[in-house]
Amino acid sequence: MAKDLLFEIGAEEIPAGFMPNILGQLKQLAETKLNDAHLPFESIATYGTPRRLALIVKGLADTSAEISERHKGPSASIAYDADGNATKAAIGFARGKGLDVADLVVEDGYIYAETKTAGVPAKDIVTEMLPQLITGLNFPKSMHWGNLDAKFVRPVRWLVALLDEDVIPVEFATVQSGNVTRGHRFLGADEINIKNAASYVDTLKENFVMVDQDARRKLISKQLHDIAASKNASIVWDDDLLEEINYLVEWPSALCGGFEESYLALPDAAIITPMKDHQRYFPLVDQEGKLLPMFLTVRNGSDHSIEVVQAGNERVLRARLDDAKFFFNEDRKKPLIDRQDGLTKIVFQEGLGNLADKTERLLKLGRVFGEECGLHEDAAVVLERATELAKTDLTTGMVTEFTELQGVMGKEYALLDGESEEVAEAIFEQYLPRFAGDVLPQTEAGKVLSLIDKVDNIVATFSRGLIPTGSQDPYALRRQTIGILNILLGSEWNISLRPIFKASMELLNVAADKQEELLNKVEEFFTLRLKNIFLDREVPHHVIDLLLSNNELSVADAEGLVNALLVNRIDENVELVQAYTRMYNLVKDVEYTGVNNDLLKEDAEKALFEAASKASEISSAAWEAGDYDAVVAVPATLVPTINKFFEDVMVMDKDEAIKANRLQLVRLAYSVMAIIGDISALK
Repeated sequence: MAKDLLFEIGAEEIPAGFMPNILGQLKQLAETKLNDAHLPFESIATYGTPRRLALIVKGLADTSAEISERHKGPSASIAYDADGNATKAAIGFARGKGLDVADLVVEDGYIYAETKTAGVPAKDIVTEMLPQLITGLNFPKSMHWGNLDAKFVRPVRWLVALLDEDVIPVEFATVQSGNVTRGHRFLGADEINIKNAASYVDTLKENFVMVDQDARRKLISKQLHDIAASKNASIVWDDDLLEEINYLVEWPSALCGGFEESYLALPDAAIITPMKDHQRYFPLVDQEGKLLPMFLTVRNGSDHSIEVVQAGNERVLRARLDDAKFFFNEDRKKPLIDRQDGLTKIVFQEGLGNLADKTERLLKLGRVFGEECGLHEDAAVVLERATELAKTDLTTGMVTEFTELQGVMGKEYALLDGESEEVAEAIFEQYLPRFAGDVLPQTEAGKVLSLIDKVDNIVATFSRGLIPTGSQDPYALRRQTIGILNILLGSEWNISLRPIFKASMELLNVAADKQEELLNKVEEFFTLRLKNIFLDREVPHHVIDLLLSNNELSVADAEGLVNALLVNRIDENVELVQAYTRMYNLVKDVEYTGVNNDLLKEDAEKALFEAASKASEISSAAWEAGDYDAVVAVPATLVPTINKFFEDVMVMDKDEAIKANRLQLVRLAYSVMAIIGDISALK
């Protein structure tokens, strides 16, 4: 008869940000182990609160399935002698499989052993599996406690392991499993007996623990929206904030608090940031989107004496807003342009000067980038002014206290100083995108400032030998690189980053004999990130490899070609791949210097020269015009002529001059593919 399995790991409060990944791991790990054990089940679910991780498997079979396996042995000629008697090879093979030699069967000239493994009781399987689930989980940070060697995300305080009503014996960090869990830290019982796995969710609910995170999230959202509607207000919604709150509470009760209207004189960002990032409050706005002197938050408990909790939250927020008001008023005593001297006191990176030095580099790098992309004169003026002011808000009290506001307060202060909207927006956009899925800078000056700031960060960090490895990326260089690539992919700039990298190295005083090696490392880092972007779009691996084999491609070229290749799948044209692979093998090391028309003797080579010359012109013109569809379509037009050439012409002629000329002809014909990438990537 099918049974239900419950496994709960009770711990001290687990960081909210870790929970979704941990629950996903727990579910995947359990599913994999049950499948590997051939133990059928109906469904698997994982649940989580700040103090517990829970796994429930429903419809678990009594025993695992019987396993039948067929093992191939040596050939029959080796297994049996001329008289049909089993040899040592057959006897040893049978013994190794636990069979009598008479049980072996012969098929297709080989001997086979057919074995059957009886099903294993579910209790035995889960008894072995549950400890492995604990040790198999990975966390961003782990802890060990007391004098124990065991590690977990937080100290483990209790374990519940039940197969229906039966306790499964599990031990971890001296904690023994049982059927006793704990309710809400303040509202529930310290010890709660779980009758069986099926009653787990309801029993905890009776003790003020809503263990189902999906139900909890839905309830929190409803409570928040109901309160907002009662205030005729709208929530400044944030899914990430909701997810964080969801894993901070076991019994949610939403509430509304308020603050003095005088604080609304501050910039919205100076109010919203302390609310959301520091206090985990949802701001409220009126029907016109104007910030209201109210907020929503969620209590981990019932609504008993909730007005006391409300007053406490208001008091904490008031203190935060008092700080913001003080810093804002102090910051306004000096315009951003007068804060440049303060940049000399902020170190950029060890051995690479301060932020004043970085600003000087950015000014010069901006001019180089502007020339490369043909930046309009008006945008260049905006860029220069924005660059001068870009880092000055880092000297303000507001940004020192609320670091999340870098760029945001720079924009606000710039506008208050009378700077143009374009300059203020570029100051803000320098940090975009800040995270995966974030918006990209939209203004020309903002795009350039964002790009050169990130290039300077990346090249500077690489020059110190601090190249990200594995999961270690303390300077967020991967994110910044992806940001640069996404900006370029979304722009009309068809430029190479190589001159920008080289200029950055010069400005960072990288030794001349080290620049080429550093340039290769930076470009390789960018290429891998671009490959990952295309993989996320589900572009086939070999198509990406074809493109990225051409290290002369700009980001815009790669984007145009990948889109064209997904429409015109030359990688699936077997005849084309074979023809160009044959040419590649002949001329991969040949540099094109030109074809001598007088040395063309055969009709087939004359025809190829005419067709290749025309195709090369078409391909080059299409490339210059950015017509990537035409570029990708050209190689196929040459295939019949190439095949005829190889049928009728001996490339490796005895006459060295003719041989060399024919290799030049093949190189010319191959150029229409080489402009895309090396065909060897498709082999």
